[in-house]
Amino acid sequence: MAALDAGPPAQHLALARRQLEQDGQLGEGLLHPLLAQSWRRSRAFGLEPLGAAPAAAPHASAAQLARARAASGDLLAQARPVLEFVQQQVQGSSSLVILADAQGTLLEALGDDGFADRAARVALRPGASWHEQWRGTNAIGTALAEGQAVLVRGGEHYLPRNGFLSCAAAPIHAPDGRLLGVLDISGERRRWHPHTLGLARAAARMVEQRLFATRCSAPWLLALHEQAEGLGSVAEGRLALDEDGLLAAADRSACAALGLAAPAPLPLAELLELGPDTLAEMARDGRPRRLRHHQGRWLWLQVQRAPRLAARASPALPPAAPATPQDALAALDSGDPTMHALIQRARRLLDRGIPLLLQGETGTGKEWLAQALHASSARRHKPFVALNCAALPEGLIEAELFGYQAGAFTGAAPRGAPGRIREAQGGTLFLDEVGDMPLALQARLLRVLQDQRVQPLGGGSAQAVDFQLLCASHRQLPDEVQAGRFRADLYYRIAGQTLALPPLRQRSDFDALAARMLRELAGADAPQLAPEVADALRRRPWPGNLRELHHVLRGAWALLEPGEREIGWAHLGAEFTSSIQPVAQAMTAALSLRAVSDQALRQALEDCGGNRTEAARRLGISRSSLYRRLAA
Repeated sequence: MAALDAGPPAQHLALARRQLEQDGQLGEGLLHPLLAQSWRRSRAFGLEPLGAAPAAAPHASAAQLARARAASGDLLAQARPVLEFVQQQVQGSSSLVILADAQGTLLEALGDDGFADRAARVALRPGASWHEQWRGTNAIGTALAEGQAVLVRGGEHYLPRNGFLSCAAAPIHAPDGRLLGVLDISGERRRWHPHTLGLARAAARMVEQRLFATRCSAPWLLALHEQAEGLGSVAEGRLALDEDGLLAAADRSACAALGLAAPAPLPLAELLELGPDTLAEMARDGRPRRLRHHQGRWLWLQVQRAPRLAARASPALPPAAPATPQDALAALDSGDPTMHALIQRARRLLDRGIPLLLQGETGTGKEWLAQALHASSARRHKPFVALNCAALPEGLIEAELFGYQAGAFTGAAPRGAPGRIREAQGGTLFLDEVGDMPLALQARLLRVLQDQRVQPLGGGSAQAVDFQLLCASHRQLPDEVQAGRFRADLYYRIAGQTLALPPLRQRSDFDALAARMLRELAGADAPQLAPEVADALRRRPWPGNLRELHHVLRGAWALLEPGEREIGWAHLGAEFTSSIQPVAQAMTAALSLRAVSDQALRQALEDCGGNRTEAARRLGISRSSLYRRLAA
């Protein structure tokens, strides 16, 4: 990316815009090839450089943002210290340090308040999506699309409204090579510094190293560098070997040093002149050694055994229990047996091309599960496109879903729109409340699923589509089929397998769910529920399920005074408290009566010298009742 540093002259950018607008072409040398390709993608998405901001650009609600943060919980936890460190380095330079997930949703932003206010006007704030399909060429979206560090300054942004920004972004990869997100430094165009891209790269590298240390549970951990002094630094490469001595994980620096495009399960001996005995010896003494790579280069290598297996001396290790995947689905598993079984079943269905139907009451977390399924699948680097079939007027659903040609109807965008189905190309299409879809549109959707092609409104050629289909409904669709409100053939097409989410009142992990929601809201300083409040909330039927619980906790958290660490009755609001306090009071009264009864029983036994028959007679209860009370 060094060629981007000089930046094209303003006249080149103006000429590039005219050419792309007139004939869809870009002359050689007007833009860096990587950015030129991004401009072409942006135009293909139907973005208007000089038009109004895209009305359909998604912005997560507070609940959706909390779910996105939960799905990237490990990434956030390891990235936050790095974000804070980088923010200290650029403080006072009108900049923001930003973390985005693999879908381009901004999870966190730290920086100067004045610049943050200006950036918020173009939706550069947590919750907004900066995927290229919504914002055009930009450092975050283009780094995701290209899988490499990107610098986009001023007029190089596809949308001129973002031209006041200069942004440098670097992708963050998991130890297995998966793209997890992007670390970005965005600031005023006129205050751009040539070292910003290098700082973003180094910060992303620091996050990757922290993730490697926490995620990698392989028995053999190795560090390598071309120089001995590079070991233990941010520049070292890290890799891990499994029980059989095969490469289990490697970061990007290690892959580059070993000549690998991506981590592959190869014996290390095929890459370095290193035998099993040498590996064990290096693990014992802990000293780095200089080894020859099979391509002729020399590398310094240091080996250590993972702590849980350090007592073993040979790389021929006994089989270990498979590690639980630490992905978005695992983040939903907080101890309830029904949810655990559902998540295990969902994991077996991933990447099989089977349409999944998510059933459950309103608020049970169907969209949360859909996002986790996408984020845990092989399609996670492609778009996740959601459409609520109950939230749009009947006349708009067809255009939203299938797209339209220019002039298809009054008010249509001049260039038309691709529609949500085509936007999901390669990724996941999530149709929420699909049971509310009008019958006429059900027939069109069925045809798309059968033919795997979509025809936009107003004519034009049909376009081939490929996506994972997820549908959800709080209605029991078999009943809707019987009533004639839902097509039987469409039901069988979308319900390849059904995942039924339990209501909150039937879950046994209430405490863990509440604690997790409070952590998502307040971070490390999350408050706790007062014991009597927790007891009352635990026994509430929760007709609104997880959505209602999150709403209640968010309101209570907002009412905490500075320094308060416990949520009590006063923080829940009068209307809500009045509905649950009688339950709590009845529980307290019952406990008080039980305490009095227990004291009377103990006193009677003492007065009778332990004679249980006489004690029962004096208390006026049967002997069997006395025994039951003593056993309780």
